[in-house]
Amino acid sequence: MAQISSNLFLEPHQLPSPGSGYIRASVSPLMTDDRSAIEETPRIRCRDLSVLLHGQPILKSIHLDVYRRGVLAIIGPSGSGKSTLLRCFNRMLHGLPGIQISGYVYLDGSDIYTPSMDVVELRTRIAMVFQSPNPYPKSIFENIAYGPRLHGLAALQGQEDSIVETALRQAGLWNEVKDRLNEPATQLSQGQQKRLCIARILAIQPDVILMDEPCASLDPPSTSRIEQLIHHLSESIGIVLVTHLPSQAQRLSDQTAILHRGRLVEYGATQRIFRHPCHPITKVFIGRQYL
Repeated sequence: MAQISSNLFLEPHQLPSPGSGYIRASVSPLMTDDRSAIEETPRIRCRDLSVLLHGQPILKSIHLDVYRRGVLAIIGPSGSGKSTLLRCFNRMLHGLPGIQISGYVYLDGSDIYTPSMDVVELRTRIAMVFQSPNPYPKSIFENIAYGPRLHGLAALQGQEDSIVETALRQAGLWNEVKDRLNEPATQLSQGQQKRLCIARILAIQPDVILMDEPCASLDPPSTSRIEQLIHHLSESIGIVLVTHLPSQAQRLSDQTAILHRGRLVEYGATQRIFRHPCHPITKVFIGRQYL
């Protein structure tokens, strides 16, 4: 397994190193030996990222990377800043009242917080799956076709048909809905709606998918389908997964980041963190599943 060079945490202009309370292992990001090596150039680099809400710190000097494929799980106690961090990756918090953001988030080397950044394009490349499914009040077909049509990815009806089918197949939903594409998407079950929202994102060909508690409120069979889908998609795309379940992070992710009170206390290969956690907070948090 290839080692991650420590210089990946420095930009050419030498951004500050993480604080003394932060632990990062010098290990590969891979979860298991049977997965081929992840490219060592990250898709997203987050450096010294901090967020204030009405002057109160929500995130404090976060440093981490999102790779071009594989899963980064962000875990930690409630209120630790997990969802806030996720929303920083595609500027969903930028400009909101009371929010101050400092530091850097790079997408393929470009700072996403520069005024010249096209936010619509950014959110196409770094797409979000929310905790609660949010299908458009349209047919199943139109939910998938709308994005490619808007972004010029489908000029002809035949192209739309192909994109819709491919996206639904990728999301494991095609066989369940292929005979009801003109029915309202809101008639689908909650688990199906979540997979529909993932298919809607896949249709616009993102570089990274952000997932905020994608299995929340789902029954075990639906959770299993979503987890299988995440594992399959991660073979070709980068996924950032926020979950409150350490066990889910252990099952699905290649890397894990542990947040506590807005600080990144430990970050590295999931296999290493769950077998040999370094930080006391990590030991307490993930240890709950072994008690």
